[in-house]
Amino acid sequence: MNLNTIHHQAIKLVKEVGEFIKHESENFNTNKVEHKGFNDLVSYVDKEAEKRLVEGLGKILPESGFIAEEGTSNKKGDTYNWIIDPLDGTTNFVHGLPVYSISVALQQNNELVSGIVLEINRDECFEAVKGENSRLNGKPISVSQGLDLSQSLIATGFPYNDFDKMDDYLSILKHLMQNTHGLRRFGSAAVDLAYVACGRYEAYFEYNLNAWDVAAGAFIVQQAGGKVSRFNGDDDFIFGREIVSCSSEVYEELLTVLRNQWKHNQ
Repeated sequence: MNLNTIHHQAIKLVKEVGEFIKHESENFNTNKVEHKGFNDLVSYVDKEAEKRLVEGLGKILPESGFIAEEGTSNKKGDTYNWIIDPLDGTTNFVHGLPVYSISVALQQNNELVSGIVLEINRDECFEAVKGENSRLNGKPISVSQGLDLSQSLIATGFPYNDFDKMDDYLSILKHLMQNTHGLRRFGSAAVDLAYVACGRYEAYFEYNLNAWDVAAGAFIVQQAGGKVSRFNGDDDFIFGREIVSCSSEVYEELLTVLRNQWKHNQ
């Protein structure tokens, strides 16, 4: 089975699980929500979605392992590993806000080779496979072109359980409020990254993230012509707990802001 076949079978599976999540959202009972930690929510929908993804992806690529948010499988693959967030934006889902997604990426020998982000409510499937351009519902997409930071709309995420870096973060927000078209906080890192990939945002940055939050979306941004790194510019954004993704024109400007204000990198 070649990579393109694996990728397209994974897209089909992700869409099927997306239908399950959409159905469950119609009559979701908030009393069934659990707390993994402060402001860290999980529901039976997250767990069941992940179970279905792990089972399905395991059939598509039997030798693969998993890095999955809810820990459904701890199997590690020698060559292939899926990185899965079954419901990115659980807090939005629980509160009935229509911005949440499924995020699935595939690593081959520690290199990202496939990424899928399904924004469930708008039925938008952002995806990319190694060697090909990123697509939205089958049509090619690219990051925005020709805009500098002052012309940019920026996405971010607010801290929800790690407030030690709050002063640095607020300093960055202040600068960007005064020097861009504005800031948005949707509550799904995967969606934010996908929106950078198709040019709806010029940039996105956030800290205190996990691999399953960013892997698929970051790969889609890269395949759409964008740049991705940590705040200090290094490329360990999958496991580095922070990410900045931009169009190429905005990247150096935003990185300078982050380096100047984010003292925890010094």
